[in-house]
Amino acid sequence: MSPAPMIHLSRLSRRAAAILSAMAAIVMLVVAVLSLPSAALAVDSEAGKLQSNNGVALAEDGDSGSDATNVPTAGPVPNIIITNFTYDGDSVAAGSSFNLAFTFQNMGQVAVSNMVVTVDGGESFAIAGGSNTFYVDALWAGYFMTQTVPMQAVASAQSGAQPVTVSFRYEYVDAGVRSSNQSDIKISVPISQPDRFEVSDPVLPDESTGGAYAGQETTITLEYVNKGKGDVSNVEATMEGEGFDATQKTQYVGNVASGATGSIGYAFTPQAAGDLNATLKITYEDSDGQSKTKEFPIALSVMDMPVTPDNGGMVDPNLDPNANNQTVPWWTWLLAVVALAVIVLIVVLVVRRRKKKAKASDIDEEWDDWSAGDANTGAPSAAGGAGAGATDGVTGTVGTGAAQASTSGAHATAADTESIPPVAAPTAARHA
Repeated sequence: MSPAPMIHLSRLSRRAAAILSAMAAIVMLVVAVLSLPSAALAVDSEAGKLQSNNGVALAEDGDSGSDATNVPTAGPVPNIIITNFTYDGDSVAAGSSFNLAFTFQNMGQVAVSNMVVTVDGGESFAIAGGSNTFYVDALWAGYFMTQTVPMQAVASAQSGAQPVTVSFRYEYVDAGVRSSNQSDIKISVPISQPDRFEVSDPVLPDESTGGAYAGQETTITLEYVNKGKGDVSNVEATMEGEGFDATQKTQYVGNVASGATGSIGYAFTPQAAGDLNATLKITYEDSDGQSKTKEFPIALSVMDMPVTPDNGGMVDPNLDPNANNQTVPWWTWLLAVVALAVIVLIVVLVVRRRKKKAKASDIDEEWDDWSAGDANTGAPSAAGGAGAGATDGVTGTVGTGAAQASTSGAHATAADTESIPPVAAPTAARHA
């Protein structure tokens, strides 16, 4: 081969190598320029100088017309935010445990490192196990991470949304300078207290308390107590059914504080006698604002109003209809019998005494009359006594015996016996 072609090929290879080297240098320069951060420059109007955001003056002399030189400056501070969190349901019951899972993301343009995450549950939440502090080695720009913390709601916590604070402390390097930052983020977790609003069974009017009468207002009573730690509100009572009238269809009770007790009285008037069936509903809102209802079936026997002629067919509502049927104690009957016997005995004794007094009085009256009659007839009897005694001695003797017998039967005294002979002769003569 001749020397001329060889020289020509050698020149071509040197040219290709030079072109390739130049292209490689250009590519490296472009890469280097692109890797540099963009500089924010400001113009100083007085000095005509360009300054960067970090305060370094670089600038051009207005007269010389030379170009400004770009220098790297620090970018925005990277922020960590929580993008999502969960707590095992719609709400957390007071005293129960749950898992709090939250996702945090680096919203800056540079990576962060040496991150410390702290969870603070305040007065409403406590860490169920382990520590409330976690360490993250690094989190690149735009990246996110999820952390789960076991927690427990305090039994005495108030109902409603309660705060949880998550703190992030971290470092980052920007423009060759290492800096630190901290951000505190609050999230809310709703706590629900158990519904412990209790209502007892309704107390119905029965026959022992007067019963329920057609056309007469009666009342059904219910006792309630709020055993929960939260208040209940808008308590109302409503009775649904037919066969009765009520002045207020819905009776408003109001709010019931924690630990409070009371009673609900629903007044109504039965329309007619017979069986009355209805439903008594108690509605309220619990501490979480949820509306709840308690229902109680009512079965009541309604009686006709008793009619009495004394008051025009009306009956006293306060009168006990079973007052006449009440049982009398046995000792009452015993006392009554003893009292009756004593009264009878007293009456018998009084009657007998009065009879004795009356009999004695009659005898005294007869004696007084007889004595008065003898006194009036004593003189004539004495005048004619001698003749009669001489004429008929037998008769005078018989008369005297009769008078003595009569006198001894009435009064057996010696004085009376001595006065009989002179009186007996005329008395016997009169009878003859």
